[in-house]
Amino acid sequence: MPGELTPNALVTLRARYLRKNQRGEVVENPEQLFRRVARAVAAAEKAFGGSGAAAEAEELFFEDMAALRFLPNSPTLMNAGTEMGQLAACFVLPVADSLPEIFNSVRDAALIHQSGGGTGFSFSRLRPAGDRVKSTMGISSGPVSFMRVFDAATEAIKQGGTRRGANMGILRVDHPDILDFITAKDREGELANFNISVAISDGFMAALNRGGSYPLVNPRDGEVVREQDAGEVFRTIAAHAWQNGEPGVVFIDRVNASHPARHLGEIEATNPCGEQPLLPWEACNLGSLNLLRFADRQGVIDFPQLGEGVARAIRFLDDVVEVNRYPLPAIAEMTRKTRKLGLGVMGFADLLILRGIPYGSEAALRAADELMGFLRRESLAASRRLAQERGPYPGFAGSPGQRAGEAPQRNATLNTVAPTGTLSLIAGVSSGIEPVFAFAYQRHVLGTVLEEVHPLYERRRRLGEPIDPRVFVTARQISPEWHVRMQAVFQEHVDNAVSKTINFPAEAPVEEVENAFLQAYQLGCKGLTVYRDRSRRQQVLNVCDSKCPL
Repeated sequence: MPGELTPNALVTLRARYLRKNQRGEVVENPEQLFRRVARAVAAAEKAFGGSGAAAEAEELFFEDMAALRFLPNSPTLMNAGTEMGQLAACFVLPVADSLPEIFNSVRDAALIHQSGGGTGFSFSRLRPAGDRVKSTMGISSGPVSFMRVFDAATEAIKQGGTRRGANMGILRVDHPDILDFITAKDREGELANFNISVAISDGFMAALNRGGSYPLVNPRDGEVVREQDAGEVFRTIAAHAWQNGEPGVVFIDRVNASHPARHLGEIEATNPCGEQPLLPWEACNLGSLNLLRFADRQGVIDFPQLGEGVARAIRFLDDVVEVNRYPLPAIAEMTRKTRKLGLGVMGFADLLILRGIPYGSEAALRAADELMGFLRRESLAASRRLAQERGPYPGFAGSPGQRAGEAPQRNATLNTVAPTGTLSLIAGVSSGIEPVFAFAYQRHVLGTVLEEVHPLYERRRRLGEPIDPRVFVTARQISPEWHVRMQAVFQEHVDNAVSKTINFPAEAPVEEVENAFLQAYQLGCKGLTVYRDRSRRQQVLNVCDSKCPL
C-alpha cells in the first residue's frame, strides 16, 4: 500500500486520478491506481522479452510509483489501463493558412483535450489581419482572431472535467500582428485557456542590442511589410508580462539549433508550459523523479540508487511510447519516429533546505549542476542501452548525433524539467525546480481550496529546532537574477527545456522584467516566464492569511 500520502494528496487523487463509476463514485484506491498504471505500461515489455519481462517490469514500476520515487505525467496516471489509453501530456499541432486547415486543427485539439493532453500551436503561418484572401476577395481577421476560436473550443471540452484544456499560443516576433498578439490577454479572462509566448529570433535580439529595427514579414508571401523598432517591441513585451504575467518568450532559434532531431523539421511551438518544444504532430510523455526519495535526512543524494531510478524511469517512459493509444494517426507516426521522452525532477528546493543551502546562492547552483549533470549522463546511458536492446529511434538515421558518430539512442530527447504541479502535491514535495512558494499557502485545485504547510518547516517548528531565514526562503524573496541563473544551470543539462517561473514581488518595476529577459538570453535559456505577485485577480497559489494552520 502506498505510504505517506498526505490528506491533500488523497484529495487530489480522488478528484483527478482514481477511477470512478458511472455515478461518479470512487472505485479505486491509490494502490490499485499504481498497479493499473504499472501493468498497462509494462505490457510493452512483452514485445522485447516476453511475459516474464513484463511481469518483472510491472513490479519495478509499481514499487517506484507506490514509494513515490517516480511519477509519470497526469494522462498516464489517469488513462493507463483504461479504454481511453492516451498517456502523453504534450502535443504540438500545425496551424496552416487556410480555413479548412485551421478548423481541422481545432478538431484535432479537441480530441487531444478530451484525452487529457495539452496542445501547443504556432500561429505564425497565418496571414496578418487586414491581408487579402484571394479565394473570397475578402480580408483576413488575423491570428489573434483565430486563437479565440481555439479558446472557445477548449472551453467547451474542459477535458471531461478531470483536467482543464490547456494551450500554448506562439507568434513569431517578426509577424506583422505581433503587437496585437502581445496585448491579446490584457483583459483578465480573455483567452483564458491559453498561455502565450513570443518566438524571439536571434535577428531580433541583434537588432535590440544595436538599438535598431528589424523587418516584419507577411507569412503569406514572405514580403517585408515594414520595419519595426526592436526596442519598442521588447519594452512592450516586458510591460505586458509585468502587467499580468504574459506573454512569455521562447528563444526559437536557440531551440532549433540545439534540437537533436532538427534534420526532421523546424520546431515552431511548445507544450502549454513551455518546457517541451516539439515538431508539428509530435507528442511527448513526461515523468519526474522525487529527489527526496533518493536522499537522506541531511539531503545527501545516494547517486548509485538515483542512477538505477533514472534507468527504470527511462524504460518506463519508453514503454509508454509503445503502448500509448494516440488520438490521431499522424501523431502516432511522428511520435514513434522520434520517441521523445521528458524525464525531470521534483523536490529540488526541499533538497536544498535539508542541506542548509540557500536557494539563491552559488552553492545551490553547484548542487543543481552536479545533480542534473548526473541525471543527464544516466538518462543518455539508459537510452543507449535500450537502443542496443530494441533499436534506435527511427529518425536517428541522418541526425546530427548519427553524423557525428555518436552511439545510437532509443529516444531523440530524454530530459525535461516540468512544473509537476499536482504530481508534486501527490508526492508531498516542492514543485519541479521551483523554490518554495510559501511555507503556508492555499492551492486551488478543481474548485477545491487546499491549505498546505511545508512539511520541513512544520517539523522544525514542532520540534523547536531553529529555522534559518537564509534557507527557509520563498520564491518572492529570491532575487530574479538567482531565479534565472538556476534555470540556466538546469538548461545546460536538459535537451528539451525547463519550466520555471521567475517570481517578482508586487512592487517590482518593469525594468527588472526587462533585465530578466535579457539575462535569460545571455545565459542560454530557451525561454522565460515571469509573474509579478498580485498582477492577476485570480492566482492558483496564494499565501495563506491568518486562518492557515501554522
